[in-house]
Amino acid sequence: MDKRNSPPGMRIFLTVWVGQLVSLVGSGMTRFGLAVWVYERTGSVTQLSLIALFATLPALLLSPIAGALVDRWDRRWAMILSDSGAGFCSLAIALLLFMGWLNVWSIYLLVGISAAFSAFQWPAYSAATTLLVPAKQLGRASGLVQLSQAIAQIFAPSLAGVLVVLIKLQSVVLIDVATFIFSLITLLIIRFPRPMTTEQSGGRSSLRKEAVYGWTYITARPGLLALLLFFAGTNFTLGFVPTLLTPLVLSFASPQVLGTVSTIAGLGMLLGSLLMSAWGGPRRRVYGVLLFTLLQGVVLLLGGLQPSTTLVAGAAFLFLFATPFILGSSQAIWQSKVAPDVQGRVFAVRRMIAISATPLAYVLAGPLADRVFEPLLAPHGALAPTLGQLIGVGRGRGIGLMLIGLGILTGLTVLAGFLYPHLRNVEDELPDVVISAQPDPAVSGAVTAAAASSAR
Repeated sequence: MDKRNSPPGMRIFLTVWVGQLVSLVGSGMTRFGLAVWVYERTGSVTQLSLIALFATLPALLLSPIAGALVDRWDRRWAMILSDSGAGFCSLAIALLLFMGWLNVWSIYLLVGISAAFSAFQWPAYSAATTLLVPAKQLGRASGLVQLSQAIAQIFAPSLAGVLVVLIKLQSVVLIDVATFIFSLITLLIIRFPRPMTTEQSGGRSSLRKEAVYGWTYITARPGLLALLLFFAGTNFTLGFVPTLLTPLVLSFASPQVLGTVSTIAGLGMLLGSLLMSAWGGPRRRVYGVLLFTLLQGVVLLLGGLQPSTTLVAGAAFLFLFATPFILGSSQAIWQSKVAPDVQGRVFAVRRMIAISATPLAYVLAGPLADRVFEPLLAPHGALAPTLGQLIGVGRGRGIGLMLIGLGILTGLTVLAGFLYPHLRNVEDELPDVVISAQPDPAVSGAVTAAAASSAR
């Protein structure tokens, strides 16, 4: 996309996107380094998994309040607050490392505080994008956001793995602090337009009522509610996959092969993000959500059939390849159907509900694999004489059966979504919102600065 020929709002978005991309890579390096640090010192998978819980739960719990505040505040300053808070947490971790005072519980505490600040980031970023990007380009903008996450997923672990050895973890965390400073600079040199107040905003009321308003807004629109529940369901079933992939591959291959499979999966997400940012997704965005989710269900089923590196790597590639199309199409629907001045509240509640089932999947995946499915397909397990003849028996075959079952459940969820008229016709039932913003005298000057920054 040529930044010089882009409209002013698109240039501002690209400036913010570059800053957030750099920050994502820095944060990914810190996450990887801290995970290695905790596991090397404790040898406990449970303590390692608690980092993910502390990195998720505070943001989920604070989402409704954060969304209400985002709609009250300038969204640029909400993002500045989020980046500043997360940056100070990374700085605190670096200082504790330098002084030799870092321990597991201080990591949990600081990761949790950082997650609380991050609750403001996503609704503010998403709502601001709606005002900055032309309606026809929303799918491409969502693809770019997915692209930044794919780049961070691919490069952050490899960079951190090298740098932790060369310059130690505390220096890696300081690099993360520097990336936060870079993202703050990109936010300070630009301005966001302010959304016009609409009748849908519900007026200014107490913070509690505004926090609840996002849920009220969604439930009044059956198509959006159906889309939200569809994602809550698929996020639960697909939330098992990250936990199951590692033991599945290690059941028949080496850790080096696992690393190769993870890289191939990341390349799938990178390619999908590039295509989504160039294409913008299908004209009927809801079909993009349904069809690419169906693709994920099919490749899960195929990936569980046999203990084959080629099969699993191909399935992992296609699984993450589909993700940008699903998320990008969904994001474009929400951005085009929800009034800009209430998107902070609505998007925060949407995010909280859509991913609330994912931690439950993390918790259930291990016990179900170890105590139920693996014994069923052990050499003398109950299913060894039947299903075992088709997909094999022994270590990892129970996990393969879980993936097959998850693929079937995902397909059934897609079928139910397609058969539900309000979901299938969500784009027809709800009119596109009129994107309008209040004039801001600072915007014109900020656009020039943003263009100069983008050119650099």
